[in-house]
Amino acid sequence: MPLILDIAVTHIAGRGRQTLVAVIGVAVGVGFSIAMAALMQGGQDDFVRQLVDTMPHVDITDEQRTARRQPAEDMFDTVAISGLRPRDDRRGIINPTEATAWLESWIPGRYAPSLKTQGVIRYSSREVGATIIGVEPEREPGVSPIVEDFVQGSFAALAAGGNNVLVGDTMANRLGAGLGDTITAVSSQGQARNFKIAGLFHTGTTQRDESEAYVLLKNAQIVSVRPNAINEIRIKLDDPNRAPAVARRAEAELGYKAVAWQEANESILEAFVIRNVIMYTVVGAIMLVAGFGIFNIISTITHEKARDIAIMKSLGFPEADMRRLFLLEGVAIGAGGSALGWVLGFAMVYALSLVRFEIAATGQEMTHLPIAWSVLHYVIATGFAVGSAAVAGYLPACRAAMQNPVDIIRGAT
Repeated sequence: MPLILDIAVTHIAGRGRQTLVAVIGVAVGVGFSIAMAALMQGGQDDFVRQLVDTMPHVDITDEQRTARRQPAEDMFDTVAISGLRPRDDRRGIINPTEATAWLESWIPGRYAPSLKTQGVIRYSSREVGATIIGVEPEREPGVSPIVEDFVQGSFAALAAGGNNVLVGDTMANRLGAGLGDTITAVSSQGQARNFKIAGLFHTGTTQRDESEAYVLLKNAQIVSVRPNAINEIRIKLDDPNRAPAVARRAEAELGYKAVAWQEANESILEAFVIRNVIMYTVVGAIMLVAGFGIFNIISTITHEKARDIAIMKSLGFPEADMRRLFLLEGVAIGAGGSALGWVLGFAMVYALSLVRFEIAATGQEMTHLPIAWSVLHYVIATGFAVGSAAVAGYLPACRAAMQNPVDIIRGAT
């Protein structure tokens, strides 16, 4: 084996210019593959992180996942039901105190009950449609990041009691109201109540900033005429990956629909899988192109070293050694290009991490491109490169192994 390795190094060094071009081709492919993977994985991780941070990991509502079974269906084998209308039940989650106590006894995280109702916010002669959300100020910070999104006032003002309300800055602009102004909230049941604006928040999500208003839970119950009622329990887990198991257990026990964040964003997560398949397909195509350069070099070496091959086989080298020789040359070029590609890839990823930009539409501070630093990207790119190099060197290696030394020495074709 040391002799075969020495011969392989001699062959590669003998065609220094072509070998350098092939190594650079592999290095560029590996470097760009690493940079592309780091950028795409970073964007994906950043998006998922925002999903996990901004929404509850498990959302329990007063809805049923499937329609309740009718008594007639239990009495008869064949039943046809038409014109059935669900009963108008506005109680929300039944026995909310018992439900929240049961959740608190076992969930590995935090929860917050709330009551959502649709209504209208009025100020002066203007009005906007709104979702009025009643929350408990002592529990809400544990499940919602909105406490960090205030541009005026603070979430703590809600805990002070009284008829305070927190609204989005976009809603306030549409109403022409500001901090300290008194607005009127009218629920879909026609109940009206005056509230004082104690804080303005900006989440960056237009739908929330222009349509959500937060009040104390008891005030939301009064406005919606639903005393002691809640219709949503939001759960934030210590480990977001446990959300599906927690949702299944909560739904089985409470009987209400419980949705994990993975289920709520299933289409987005599926799109990420497809995007990753496309990304690694492109990486494979880049490495395949680099492999053609290696194939060309090994084929040329095989042709030029035909007499050397004949002499080696005449001296007793088996066909396996011939295959191993030229396959080793291809893998050596791939490995050398991969090593250089690691340096190039690291430099490109580092350069991308320094790129700064500002989103003018929101006026946010300077931010950076989301970059994922992962050894796996280097390993995958190297695997593609070495694999392509091995395939590119295998065919010429097989041809070299099958050559007849007698025909070569005699000059036969």
